[in-house]
Parts: sequence; structure tokens; C-alpha cells
Amino acid sequence: MAENLIIKPIEDEMKEAYIDYAMSVIMSRALPDVRDGLKPVHRRILYTMLKLGLQPNKSFKKCARIVGDTLGRFHPHGDLAVYDALVRMAQDFSLRYPLVNGQGNFGCFTGDTKVELTDGRKLSFKDLVKEFNQGKKNYTYTVTGQGLVQTGEIKKPRLTKKSASLIKVTLNNKEEIKCTPDHRFMLRDGSYKEAQNLKKDDSLMSLKIKQAKLHNHKVIRVEYLNQKEDVYDLTIDGTHNFALASGVFVHNSVDGDTAAHQRYTEAKMTRIAEEMLQDIDKKTVKFVPNFDESLKEPSVLPAKVPNLLLNGTSGIAVGMATNIPPHNLTNVVDTTIQLIDNPDINVDELIKTIIGPDFPTGGIICGRSGLIQAYQTGRGKIRVRGKTSFEPNRVIIDEIPYAVNKTTLIESIANLVKEKRIEGIRDIRDESDRKGMRVVIELKKNENQEIIVNQLFKNTQLQVTFGANMLSIVDNAPKIMGLKGLLEEFIKHRFSVVTRRTKFELEKAEDRMHIVDGLLIALQNIDAVVKLIRASADAVVAKTGLIEQFKLSEKQSLAILDMRLQRLTNLETKKLADEKTELVKLVTELKDILGSKDRRYGIIKTELTELRDKYGDERRTEVIDSEEDFEVEDLIAEENVVVMCTRDGYLKRLSLEEYKQQNRGGVGIMSSKTKDEDVVEQIFTSSSHYYILLFTNQGRVHWLKTYKIPESSRYSRGKALVNLINMQPDEKVTAMLPVAKFYERVSVMMATKNGVLKQTPLTSFSRPMKRGIRAINLRGDDQLVTTRLSTEQLQFMLCTQKGMAIKFKSTDVRKMGRTASGVRGIRLKEGDAVIGLEVARTDATLFTITENGFGKRTNMDQYRLIKRGGKGVTNIKTSERNGSVVGIKTVMDHDELLITSAKGIVIRIATSSVRTMGRSTQGVRIMKLRKEDKVKCIARIIHHTSDANNKENKND
Repeated sequence: MAENLIIKPIEDEMKEAYIDYAMSVIMSRALPDVRDGLKPVHRRILYTMLKLGLQPNKSFKKCARIVGDTLGRFHPHGDLAVYDALVRMAQDFSLRYPLVNGQGNFGCFTGDTKVELTDGRKLSFKDLVKEFNQGKKNYTYTVTGQGLVQTGEIKKPRLTKKSASLIKVTLNNKEEIKCTPDHRFMLRDGSYKEAQNLKKDDSLMSLKIKQAKLHNHKVIRVEYLNQKEDVYDLTIDGTHNFALASGVFVHNSVDGDTAAHQRYTEAKMTRIAEEMLQDIDKKTVKFVPNFDESLKEPSVLPAKVPNLLLNGTSGIAVGMATNIPPHNLTNVVDTTIQLIDNPDINVDELIKTIIGPDFPTGGIICGRSGLIQAYQTGRGKIRVRGKTSFEPNRVIIDEIPYAVNKTTLIESIANLVKEKRIEGIRDIRDESDRKGMRVVIELKKNENQEIIVNQLFKNTQLQVTFGANMLSIVDNAPKIMGLKGLLEEFIKHRFSVVTRRTKFELEKAEDRMHIVDGLLIALQNIDAVVKLIRASADAVVAKTGLIEQFKLSEKQSLAILDMRLQRLTNLETKKLADEKTELVKLVTELKDILGSKDRRYGIIKTELTELRDKYGDERRTEVIDSEEDFEVEDLIAEENVVVMCTRDGYLKRLSLEEYKQQNRGGVGIMSSKTKDEDVVEQIFTSSSHYYILLFTNQGRVHWLKTYKIPESSRYSRGKALVNLINMQPDEKVTAMLPVAKFYERVSVMMATKNGVLKQTPLTSFSRPMKRGIRAINLRGDDQLVTTRLSTEQLQFMLCTQKGMAIKFKSTDVRKMGRTASGVRGIRLKEGDAVIGLEVARTDATLFTITENGFGKRTNMDQYRLIKRGGKGVTNIKTSERNGSVVGIKTVMDHDELLITSAKGIVIRIATSSVRTMGRSTQGVRIMKLRKEDKVKCIARIIHHTSDANNKENKND
């Protein structure tokens, strides 16, 4: 025994064993053959079905028989893997052209059949599916093996088969149940019987076991229905039965599989599969020994259809994977014929004919660059979207991308809505039926449908990327090939099949002609032949005599000896002569085919054309040129808007058109319905496409697009900021700055309540983090009050509550990083605080307003330019009539202002209605306030002109 031992390092043995295993997986399990597009398991299933006589025009056989024969004869692996492969070949949503026709308990009950729930409701299967897709759990009754009734969770209620044949079971309680013929009902003794086998007076298991008498729930009639409907099923773990609302128990699908166990289902080949196997008995392909060498199996199928491209494939081997999309038969046939006619054709020309993948579930392919790359190199990314349509306040999903599970998609949308990652959806339900898919997404009032769809594309599997990797077995080795290479291999295979078939038919025709020649010789010498046979002692002597006397072959002599006497008639002689003539023509024809490649290619084209005419259909998947992603703002109209923020942190957006211009001194209109203790603190105008930088009391800055602020009415409070940005519990927004773009030459000038100034490059705030980023380091109880965009050429006005102002150059404040504290801007008197910072334009005036509604305009040249850090000069008198200063704005004569009170009253005025006055004046009435109301803030209206606000610092 020691002589048989081989001493070897374990790492070498493991390396060799792993390589052997890897090659076995690659060659024998995971990858398809380029010629017939089948993996070994699929090829063996189809060949087994052929041997079982499961042609399309024959009867179905149980899937368990097919699986068992496949395992026992050709595929020594797990039965579940074989059954899964068989089921997939029957799924019209997995294969563009299914190869197996399945029937049986692939489905159960019609959609309107009701299930008894433990909460007292009786829900139909359709309603169960809807509630399941909404994330709701339901429970029903189920019977244990001991005959006890308990509750069970309903799992995976689902549509399992479209347009199924039906049977109707009528009970003595006048209940009628429509289901598939082979669905199983629980009898009184706990056993099961298929619906089609139920007999009159069969007693079914009653829901109320203890109270039910033996004659309860008896079957009184079973009848087949001349109609077809979609059927549904559900799963109950463990017991695998549930209670119908009609009061009886029935079986469910085992293990939640879409298809039931193989012992309940039946199958046979489709016509396309029959075309794949045609001529396999004519020595068209090589046969190899099976796993135990007891039988022979085909190494490849004749494959009259280019199945690899028609149905595609996917599989993971060791260190490699394949993913080939399905295509339309008409397109593939036309492309193949085009290549046969012109072998030197460019791939780009072939792409024009094949158009692109044609998925069984439809959808839209966005962009051609990924297609072109895949067809040229064998690898490419193809973007596939579901197809949607619009109804009033609804988005309808009509088709989903290939290999996307509808239930999972609906669940993901529901989760995104729950997590508030997608807003604007109020309900989602599945209304799919036999007519097709229909997932209804109900939107909130006035929601933009295009925006919702765009968000679904970005955040769900309503848009996926199909990674094409066209890897297959070519000449016994894995190889990635483009479109032209795949078609060339198929054409080469078909050329070989046609050649071998022609040789087989020629050999058969020549053999027959040889026999006919012998029979004709015998008939021409019939008397001598009969005499020789009668004189022979036995058949061997007769055979030898015929061979020697008439120069016949052994085959001819045997045929003569086997000939019946009726063949001696003149009619039979003529038939043989005619047959000889036809055989001569056939042999000549077959030899001509073998002698001409063009003839063989012509036959391939003819057969492909016949297939196209017989099975060709319309494309399901649309291919569009554009593949660019739409940003949400591309779908939003750019308009001037008003943004308001209250002290309690409620933010809202309104159209500027909500506010009509009034005369100076008017009372204004209601703009925000705040709580009694809440007041409007900030108001400004912006473009719906601008960014808004939100600066907080903690010196942090957050980032928000204007259009993401919910549009509200004048009377609403708006939306809490904490629902829009990720703020800390004690954090409060104190300044907001609209920005069109983040230019490098622009800075942000910041001013705090205690008179500190800081200037930081705008680009430092272009990418804030989710929780915001540091904007300024605040000291003590200081707070950021206001911000403005700045350039080196600008001058600024810094104003206080007590009516002081200082005018300084922007260059007086050096640029600092985000974490710096800043420098002194103005020396404040006791009790004073900074309220505003504005650009001091020489061609503009400074508008100042006080809390009691009085204000004025003052020319900028009234304020002398001084160094930052000084006490400043008087801006306006803060008398008892005026009160404290609450806001300043740099304005032009053509500008308009929005002035807001603490109670949410807004007035819109023209700045030209306010006359220009000196610095040390009290001003005039700007807004007539109601009792106990105060002016809170002002905003200058910006009329959008591209990004001019950044270029000229016109933003507010």
C-alpha cells in the first residue's frame, strides 16, 4: 500500500485541486456555450424532455419526473438546482422566449378569493398583496399536524401565474371557490385532495372544528370553467395551510416559492425549444459519455435559433462571471443574415440592426454609449429605466427594469417615503392584473410628477445598470466576445450543423438508392430470383446465391429476401422506379450543397427567415439616445421667491407674486400665520435655483437649495428647519445668504451682534457636511447677525440698533479660515448691538427702518469712510417715536422692498416712494402697524438675472 502513496506539499495539492474545481465550475456549470447559449443543466433538461416525448404537441408530465430523469441520467447534482433551472426556463419575465411550458400549481386562487383574518376581516388576495406592499402584516388561521387551530403570519401574498385555467368548487353553505384544478383542499381527516379530484359529498376541514358536524362544508359540485384568470397564493411557514373566508382550509405554496413543489407541477417544451433540438438525431452534433459512461448526451444542441442572444444568461463561476442581456428575435435574425451577407461588415452597422437588448419586462434603455461599448468589446454598462406615465396627481409605473422584483421595489419606495428621503408621496399600491403591470403612486397636492419620478430613478431600482459581460465557452475555453464575435460563432456552428445534417441525409439517400437499385434488379429478373430462392436450402445460401449471380451487395440481397410478394406487382415496380428518379435528384442536390459554401449559408439564412416569420414579435424595450441625468432643479421653473424664517425656526417659500406693491404708509397683508409667541425674524428674496447658506448661533453653516424649502401659502407657518437640515438641539439659524455659484474671487463678510467682522472665501462653504461646518469661532454670548458677499473693490456699512453706522473698505478685514474668530468692526456703546451689514454702493442709498415703522433713505456720500473698529457716525435718530433700528438695506430708485412685522404682516413698497434725507433725521412713516405690533425685518426684492448677484453682490 505504501507504494501507492504520493508525498506532496499540501499547498501544491490544494492549488491543483482548486484549479480543477474552478475549471469544473467554469466549463460544466456556470457558463453557457457560445453555440447554443445553454449551460449544461439547461441543455440536459431539454434533452431529457425530448427523450420523455415532451414535444409541444404532446401531453405534460410532472416536473418531478423531468427532474428525476435529468439527475439520474445526466446531471448528478442537487434536485433543487435542476428544478429551479426548469422553472426559470418557464418564466416569461426571466426569458424573452421561454423554452419550457409549465402548468400546474404555479398559482392558486383568483384575486377576489377572500382569506379569513384573525382581526375579523375577510380580505381578498389582491387586497392582501396591496397591504403587504405597504408594509402591513396580516395573520390568518392554520391547522397543525395535531388538528389544532392556531394563528399564522401571512407571508408573500403574490400574483403567481397569469391567465390560468380555472375550476369552481361549490360548497353546501353556498360558497363558491375558484382556483387552479390541482390546488389542494384539506379534508375532514386532515389529508389533502386536489380540487379536480373532489367528489360530491366530500367533507372539507371546517374552520370551527369543534362546532362543525361531519356533514358541514361538503362539496356539492365541481365544474371546469371556460375562462382564465390571474391566480394568487401566499405562504404560511410550518403548517403550509390557511383558512379561506368560505370556512375551509386549503394548502399553500411550499417554502414561499413562486412555483410549487415539483410533484405538483407539470411541463413540456415550447416550440422554440423544439427548434433548438431539431435534427439532433441526424448526427449534427457531437455526443459524449454521461457522468457514469452508461449513456451518451449531446455536447451542444443544434440550436437553429441564436439562443445566447435571444434569452441571454447570467452566471457566476470562479474568478469570472457572465451577464448577457436578452434580445428581440426579429432583430437578431436580421443582424445574423446581415453578417452572413457581408462578413466584413462593421460592428456599428450591426448595432443599427440589432438596436439593443429587448428585455421581457420591457423598460427603457437610456443612452447608446454603453450599448456600443458592450457590442464592440463584450463589456459595457447599460442603463435601464422602468416605464412610467402620469395621471392627475399620480405616477403610474407601467414597466420595471429586467430582473427587478416588483414587491421589493414597492417596499423600497415605501421605506424612502417613511424615512422622508422622498417627499410628496402619500400612498402607493399595486393594481397589477392580467392586463399588465400597474403600480400607482399617489402624490400630495401640487407635487411635481417629473421630480418624483427623477427621485425614484436616483434612489430606487426603477433605474438600474445592467453590467453586460458577454462571457461564454468558446472552443472549450471561457472568452469574452462582442456582438460580431458571438454571431460569427453561431454562424460557424450552424454551418457545421447544416454540413453534418447534409452528409447524414446524403448517406441515408445513397443507402436507400443502393437498396432500390437491388430491388429493381430483382424485379427485372424476378423469375430467376424466385427460382434461386426456392432452390436454396436456407436464407444464407439464398443470400450468397443472389450476391454471386446478380452482383449484388449483402445489403441488397437481404432487402430482396425481406421483400414481400406484393412488391412484385407492376405498380410497385413503377413506384420503385419513380423513387429511384427522386433519389438521384436528391443525391445530386445534397452533393451540390456539400460542394458549395454559398448553398449552405443560403440554407442557414432561409431557416432563420422562417424562424423570424414564425416567432418574430415586436420589441418590448425602448432605446433612447439621451442618457444624461436630470438634476431636480432642471425640472423646476426658475422664479423669484420670498423666503421667510421665524424665531422658532419655521421656514417657508412663497412666490414673489403673492405680494402686490402698496403705497408707503400702508398696513400690508398677512404673510405668515405664526404662533402667538413666535415672530418672523428674517425675510429675503432669492431665485428658486439658488443655494442658501444658513448660519447659526453656534457659528456653523448649513447648505440648502431654495427649491427644497416647501412652497407654502401666505397663511401657513411653513416647515420646521430641523426637518430640512441636520441641526443640533440648541442650534438656531441667525443669518441666511442666497448664493448662485461659489466663485473663487468672492468672499463672505460676516458681522456679529457684538460688532466683530470676519471675511472668509466663499469656496470654503461650497461643500458643507451633513451636520454643517464651522463658519466662525464665536466668543462668549456673541451671535452671528448677518452675512454679505464681498469682493476686494467693495465698501460696507455696518449699522447698530441705536442708530450708529460705520463705513469701511472690505480690504480692512483680512481673509481668514473658517475656524478664525474675526476682528473688531465697530466699537459699540453699552446696550447697543449690530443689526445689519450692507454694501455701500456710491450710486445707491441706504434705507433704514425702525421697529415702529419709520424710516428713511440717505445718500452714501453722507457717510465718511473710516477705519474699521471706530465708533462710527449717526445713521438715524432712535427717538421714542422711532424706537430701535431693526434693518438696513442698500437700495436703488427702481428697487422694491418687503417689510415684515412680528405678527407676520408684510408690505411691499417702491423705494422711490421714500424720499432721501440726511443722516441725523427721524425719517417718515413707512408702515402703519397694528397695536402691539413691531417691524421685524426687511428684504430687497431681487429680480433674477442669471448669476449677477454674485458678480455685483446684489443678493439679500
